[in-house]
Amino acid sequence: MTTPLKRALVTGGSGGIGCAISRRLAADGLHVIIHANSNLATAQALAQRIVAEGGQAQAVAFDVTDASATADALQALLDQGAIQVLVNNAGIHEDAVFPGMQLGQWQRVLDVSLNGFFNVTQPLTLPMIRTRWGRIINITSVAAVMGNRGQVNYSAAKGALHAATKSLALEVASRGITVNAVAPGIIATGMSEGGFSADDIARMVPMKRPGKAEEVADLVGFLASERAAYISGQIISINGGMA
Repeated sequence: MTTPLKRALVTGGSGGIGCAISRRLAADGLHVIIHANSNLATAQALAQRIVAEGGQAQAVAFDVTDASATADALQALLDQGAIQVLVNNAGIHEDAVFPGMQLGQWQRVLDVSLNGFFNVTQPLTLPMIRTRWGRIINITSVAAVMGNRGQVNYSAAKGALHAATKSLALEVASRGITVNAVAPGIIATGMSEGGFSADDIARMVPMKRPGKAEEVADLVGFLASERAAYISGQIISINGGMA
């Protein structure tokens, strides 16, 4: 009898880092559910690419800020089987210096990263506990560790995820579930393109280059594996040596 593959949900899975994470988890033998908000076609194309490469994947679309719609979408996924790996990768930037920041910019950024974390993770926690095995990995940012001008909203949202990571890790540790945060620095993706010049990167990053999405994905893949069973409640930076 064939053992079914563990199933992984990657929110924001059609973006640069999310795409690399989805491909890494599929290559590691998981059935990957690639989440998108409005760009379902991109997630579907990625799922088809993974299947063509011999993996298992599907695409799904819902708004993580809509608690009711998220709950309905997650229940439909749970009806197909347990989700034991969750990568909370969805997030947005709306940068502005704080004196000029609009209320909507503050609210939208926190809504996606922080409320989205709750809306997705909370419904999946008890089903994960029942399986006695799980991995929850929150993708945050160097901005949550060091701060960044123009990103008080983003830093606040991702910093709150660090605190949530540590607290949730304590609650589920005895159930075979680990909870960790991965805090990337400057990563070469569409989301960061144009945000930092070569001179900026040379000045800020000791390794003098941006990171690759695949490097973040490799770390996530390790944390999602059996080999990382004793790592939990940690904030792991991947930033080329930034302090």
